[in-house]
Parts: sequence; C-alpha cells; structure tokens
Amino acid sequence: MSSIVTETAGLAGTRTGARRSSLWRDTFAKLKKNKVAMCGLVFLVIMFLFCFIGPFFSPYASGKVNTVMINKPPSMAHWLGTDNLGRDILTRLMQAGRISMTVGLAAMVLSVFIGSVLGVVAGYYRGVVDQIVMRFADILMTIPGLPLLFIIGAILSEWKVPTDYRIYIVMLMLSLIGWPELARLVRSQILSLREREFMQATESLGLRDHRKLFFHLLPNTIPILIVVATLRVGGAILSESVLSYLGLGVVPPTPTWGNMIDAANTLIDFQKRPWLWIPPGFAIFATVISINLLGDGLRDALDPKMKR
Repeated sequence: MSSIVTETAGLAGTRTGARRSSLWRDTFAKLKKNKVAMCGLVFLVIMFLFCFIGPFFSPYASGKVNTVMINKPPSMAHWLGTDNLGRDILTRLMQAGRISMTVGLAAMVLSVFIGSVLGVVAGYYRGVVDQIVMRFADILMTIPGLPLLFIIGAILSEWKVPTDYRIYIVMLMLSLIGWPELARLVRSQILSLREREFMQATESLGLRDHRKLFFHLLPNTIPILIVVATLRVGGAILSESVLSYLGLGVVPPTPTWGNMIDAANTLIDFQKRPWLWIPPGFAIFATVISINLLGDGLRDALDPKMKR
C-alpha cells in the first residue's frame, strides 16, 4: 500500500514539475547562463529607461532655442554640451532614442506580422497562393533595400510630407523591405510542420483552416520568430539612422540619433565639437550591438540545432 502511495505521489510530482517547466522558463534559464547575452539585455533595459523615462526628469525637455548657449562644451549645467541652437545634447539624446527605438520596434512588429501571416498562408495552401506570395517576395528581395529606401525618402522630401507623418511612413518603408525574407523562413517551417501528427489530428477533428493556421501552425514558429524579430530591431534602427542622417527620414525638429549626427556636418564641428556627434554615434553602436548579442543568445537558447 505504501509503495502505491509513494508511486502515485511520484507521478503527481512529475506532472507538477512538467507543468511548472515551460519553454519560456527553460529559455530564460539558458539565457542567464550566457553572460554576453545578459549584458546586452541589461544594457537594453537601461537604454529603454534612459530614453523613455529620462526626459521627464530633464529641465530642458521643452527644447527651447537658447542663443546664449550655442555650441557650448560639456559642463555641470549641460553634461554633454549644447548644439547649434543652444539645446541640451543629453536631453535630445534621450528624446532621439525614444524615436529611433520606437521606429525600430514598430517596423519589426509590422514586418513580422506581414511576413508570418503571408508565410504561413503560402506554406499551408501551396499551389497558386504559394507562387503568388513567394514570387512577389522574390521581386522585393532582388531590389537592394537601402537604395529603395533612398528613392522613397527622396520622393517624400520632394512631396514635402510633414514631419509628423514622416515617422509613420518610415516605419512602413522599413517593414516593406523586411517581410520577404521572414515570409520565406516561416513558409519553410510550415512546409515541415504541416506533415506532423498533430496536423493530421486537426484534419480528423475537422477544424477550420484559420484555426489550423493561427492556433496550431503559427504558434510552433514563435521561437524562430522571436530570434529573427530581435535581430531585425537592430537593422531597423540602423536603417532609420542612415535615412535621417541623409535627410531622407525623420527630419528636425523631431530628434533621432541619425539627424543628430547629421547636425555636425562641418569640419569644424567634427574636429572642435565632438560632443555633437559622439554621443548619438555611440548610442547607435551600443544599442545595435546589444540587440545583436541578445539575438544570438536567444538563438542559442531557442534553436536546438544551435546547441553546442
């Protein structure tokens, strides 16, 4: 009798342990062992707080022009100096980071949404649907992304699109060039998953297509989507910075890291006023590197093929 009770208790404990264990908990446990990835995650959290909460504590958040303080070097009043309109560099760095990170995240979400939906539909239905989606993706992938962004940005400048709307258009531009590769990746996963036993069970149960697609197939691609999405944020931030630096993206007075660097566009600024371009340049570099380190750590934790 006691052995039966012990065996039952052991089975109950096993089931409880299985319930407590989950993909995300195991992933985070593996991620914590990767010190480099954790450093990237900690830096991103600090940068997020710095950009989204920091401006509320700055006395220069209004961004008023101060002709007395034009191009002043770092001091106790302005820790990173002032720009060519007398505005505080540190405050604008925080406000610019808010815009750049928002554009990167929004472009990633849009590209992941479009790419995952089109990829799962193409992989499940195949045939004509697959051909249409994949050929359209191939056409976009044959066009170099950066020159395409330059052309669209130049058109926006020529049409004199208001600054308030340009940020949303930049998000759409970045998502437009980002979804084809993701759609191909999701499609390849779906082609494999649709032959598994659980999909045969959904056929036996007579489930509708939308339940098969979005409740059974797409959730099984989430780990790879997370990895790709994380890496895409860094690429979107870099692309937005390049566009803004060239005056084809978000334009002043709305600050971004790219147009902050563009403000230091003379040899005198480059040689004599490094506080104008070093802080935004370092912010872009450190943020993108941290995102890539975190993405590599997530790939090692989520992709079984990457286990050492």
